[in-house]
Amino acid sequence: MPGGFFGVLAVIRFLAELGMLAGYAWVGFRISDPIAVSVVLAVLLPVLAGTAWGLWVAPKSERRLADPARFAVEVTLFAAALLGLVQVGPQPQALVYAVVLWIAYLASAFVGRKGY
Repeated sequence: MPGGFFGVLAVIRFLAELGMLAGYAWVGFRISDPIAVSVVLAVLLPVLAGTAWGLWVAPKSERRLADPARFAVEVTLFAAALLGLVQVGPQPQALVYAVVLWIAYLASAFVGRKGY
């Protein structure tokens, strides 16, 4: 368990990951008109993103990818959530949320990587 400055970054990273999943839920809910489809997508999108994260990015995963492939998966998952948020709105709240989430991720992206 990292301590000090890296501990703070690890907490920021975890909160950014949770924010990403919440973003997928919001996108899933807002992307479709029928409420039943919206609810299914609001559950399904974060589950799919969380599964990909758990398989290929999570520190204790048996299938964890090595860098730079792991970093590419992280950026892809975050970017897709952020683009979805900007698309479904409401604006400008979604844009502010997306920017704050992206900054939190980038600030903590190197926690646990070799050399850091």
